[in-house]
Amino acid sequence: MSVALTIALQSDKTAVEYARQAREVEARGFDGLSVYSDLGFQPPMAPLMVAADVTETLRLGPSCLNPYLLHPVEVAGQVAALDEASGGRAYLGLARGSWLGQVGVRQDRPLAHLEDTVHIVRRLLAGDDSGYTGKAFTLEPGFRLHYEPVRTDVDVLLGVWGPRGAALAGRLADEVKIGGSANPDMVRQMRTWVDESAAAAGRPAGSVAVCAGAVTVVDADGDLARGVARREVAMYVDVVADLDPTVQVEEELLVRLRALLAEGRADDAGALLSDDLLDRFSFAGTPTQIVDHTLRVAGAGADRVEFGTPHGLTGAGGIGLLGSAVLPAVRAELAAA
Repeated sequence: MSVALTIALQSDKTAVEYARQAREVEARGFDGLSVYSDLGFQPPMAPLMVAADVTETLRLGPSCLNPYLLHPVEVAGQVAALDEASGGRAYLGLARGSWLGQVGVRQDRPLAHLEDTVHIVRRLLAGDDSGYTGKAFTLEPGFRLHYEPVRTDVDVLLGVWGPRGAALAGRLADEVKIGGSANPDMVRQMRTWVDESAAAAGRPAGSVAVCAGAVTVVDADGDLARGVARREVAMYVDVVADLDPTVQVEEELLVRLRALLAEGRADDAGALLSDDLLDRFSFAGTPTQIVDHTLRVAGAGADRVEFGTPHGLTGAGGIGLLGSAVLPAVRAELAAA
């Protein structure tokens, strides 16, 4: 059984730090490196270009660009640039994006925006200048890129949670990511959705990989690691819990969480989360606990597990411990399965 293990970084660092962390991620033997594209943080392509320059094997990509702030033509150009810089190691992550209302951007027809973006990017990379008319975007006949991409196609990942997004991914994507989930039940549900959609579209079995990625905190002191993770998860659980059909969270708990967070009491908010709820939306604890959790997610049908920030009590320490204690143990267990 083969499962890719990757690291995701928040884009809030210096170029020197990106280079150092990218080198470590590769040296530890991880399969890839993603960079988040959260509103208000650095655009992900800058750190990814740094990583491309200092690594040789890592699969690299943004997780995820959105078609509301970037036109598909710009998306195509950015992924083509990353693919060239990395020697053909780029993937393209796309999602509808979050919090865009804070900057006055409406997100109408998200699936149409995603579908048109996929079609336009693929046409441009392939040199197809026949034009395109979609529900959200169009290209006039004759429009093309004025340079030759390294590859005529790159893997496309769609970050979605629901059945309609999964249906789109099953028809068009190479990979789907459930961002913010470490829940085996949700992985199992997503696996079912995308496999059914892919089959209905006449695609071969296994055409769409499933990735689960979430907040990760690992430390020899498991209680301390889980305490840090509780604070992190508390800040977004009201959003992701509503997206996960396999999880039911009492409204009273969400009201208390929001009130405590509004008061700046993130630790108190995190303390309200049960162990089960914490494990649905994070990888947290000792290396042994993270290994066991990762194997459960893989066993539910994940083709890739992505360990997200903050990784540990310190970012560098967490990546090191994931690489030295978690990654080899997971691979050994999967190889023996």
